[in-house]
Amino acid sequence: MIGLGSCYLIDGTFEGSTIRLLFYDPSTEKWQDIRDETYRPYFLSSHPLTSEDDVAVRALNATASVVEKKDLFTGELRMLTRVELDSPSLLRAAQRLFKERWEDDLNYLFEYVYDHDLVFGAPYLIEAERIKPMFEVNATLKLGFQEKFVNVKEDDPEKYEMLETWFILCSQPIPAVPLAKLGVGESVDYERLYLAFMLSRIANLPLPTALTNRQVSTWIRSILHFRLRRKNILVPRSSELRRGGTARSVPGALTFQPKTGAYFNTVVTDFESLYPSLIDTYNLSYETVDCGHEECVGKKVPEANYYVCSKKRGIYSILIGALKDLRVHWFKPLSKDSSVSAEQRRLADAASRLLKLILVSSYGVTVRIHGLAQPALAESITAYGRYALRESWNLAERLGLQPLYGDTDSLFLDNPRDEQVRELVRSVREKLRLDLAVDKVYSVCVLPRAMKAYFGIRKDGTPDVKGLTAIKSNSPQFIQNTFRRCVNELVGVKNWTEFEAAKANIQKAANKAVSDLKSGKVPLKDLEYSVRLHFDPSERPLEEEALHQPYQCAVQLMTSGKGARRGETVSFVKVRPFSYLGKTFTVKPAEFVESFREVNIEDYVRNLRTALSQTFKPMNISFEDESVTTLADFI
Repeated sequence: MIGLGSCYLIDGTFEGSTIRLLFYDPSTEKWQDIRDETYRPYFLSSHPLTSEDDVAVRALNATASVVEKKDLFTGELRMLTRVELDSPSLLRAAQRLFKERWEDDLNYLFEYVYDHDLVFGAPYLIEAERIKPMFEVNATLKLGFQEKFVNVKEDDPEKYEMLETWFILCSQPIPAVPLAKLGVGESVDYERLYLAFMLSRIANLPLPTALTNRQVSTWIRSILHFRLRRKNILVPRSSELRRGGTARSVPGALTFQPKTGAYFNTVVTDFESLYPSLIDTYNLSYETVDCGHEECVGKKVPEANYYVCSKKRGIYSILIGALKDLRVHWFKPLSKDSSVSAEQRRLADAASRLLKLILVSSYGVTVRIHGLAQPALAESITAYGRYALRESWNLAERLGLQPLYGDTDSLFLDNPRDEQVRELVRSVREKLRLDLAVDKVYSVCVLPRAMKAYFGIRKDGTPDVKGLTAIKSNSPQFIQNTFRRCVNELVGVKNWTEFEAAKANIQKAANKAVSDLKSGKVPLKDLEYSVRLHFDPSERPLEEEALHQPYQCAVQLMTSGKGARRGETVSFVKVRPFSYLGKTFTVKPAEFVESFREVNIEDYVRNLRTALSQTFKPMNISFEDESVTTLADFI
């Protein structure tokens, strides 16, 4: 229930030097403006100012004062000059006049909200234009939260502080806001509005931004900047955050070569939010990697030339750790809790997905996003990821398990006993301080030689296909449908006897596909390849020795007066070779194929064989008689 008189901070603007905050009161269905004409945009410069800076202050009619800020990397207080301007429009001129500047690229509105400890999307009481928080949480809900995170409060008080802050904010009611005034239309459903309020509160973003902005890096930057401002820590410049590192390729995740073959009762375990968990567990943050403390030098990052601080908790580690715990231990369980309403479960699931999106990006932004990138931090995260998977593989082998395949955060286990899996989960938790859990169980699992490509049949009979050529989006339906019919023959198979019996049915499915193709029973629509053009076709001269098939299609479309530009998807059918504009072409745009007789059947047979062989070879499906069209043609 929304508290009487609660006004929600929805948005804000600035006009000249006047800040205007926009609140909505759902009890009266009215909007309210709060204006502040006293606040001035500012940036920070060195102290004392140079003579040139003094001249610049006078030229800009600015006001200079001395402030103290904590240095993120050293933890020491720094004396800096706060330069206040009459208008945000003067910031550009200031950037030209002052060589040493900090926090000059922060959004003026965000800067105001940070400095006044306000949060967008949160409820406030406004009395004589004084803004007071009105954060109320149901006592039972709060008790449940405290019980859930009692260990975090004792072991990691800084993370608990952030966790509690977000829990309180996310527990506030969600008002039904008329969105027309915000310029985002009225067609937003409640779930999207709910998610926008969650994002607005977590990342401290205006509601219209939360509704429309899809750049997760913007969300993470705001989360980080708000925390730094709240703790009076100087927001580092991008170059300082990189700490001398330059943009470069970062070594990626570890993948073990699959043990090729077909397996029964394959258990797939994976780490819960691996990279966010590593950031949290191993205290990985901008200021903790190579912190400079002599006593920390021995805490080496595995297989990397870095070490991690053991004296202080990292800002980024706190933030990502709190978000991870909020998702994994609060919203995710709540989404499956039958004691709450279906609507509450649905919204909790939505919040869990939102947090997952932020967490999934928590590593990527450290690699390539200006103002968030730091190579040393990024490399430390992936180094610990490789270490975690390798150690888990070794633990599994020591426990008598047979790991078949490992990729980034997943480990495939061959027919393990339940107690063995439980012991592995316990051992990983004890040794690595990471959460490993059973993700899925396959009654049948087929692993090809290629990495990141496999298929399995879940216990409920649902096929789960990953990364295989046959099901790629640009493969024609004919190949995809044939592959799925073959895979479906394995549904219900539980042992080698049943598996051998299924081979005959797979042979029949493959033979029938070829027979249908040769007899013209396959619809032309099912033979279409759809490929996105990565280059402008007009820039690929016909004189090129080999014109790839998508561009053969594009050329024909263009010469017939139809458009075909870079970024567009073209659909074509493989046909018997023919001469076109003095060159040999092997495809036609789908709409230009008039008869099945034009189709290059042999080419489709070869492509089907290539696609099927990727997974049929590991199943050891072969036939001696190759004089007729059998599955042997495909392997």
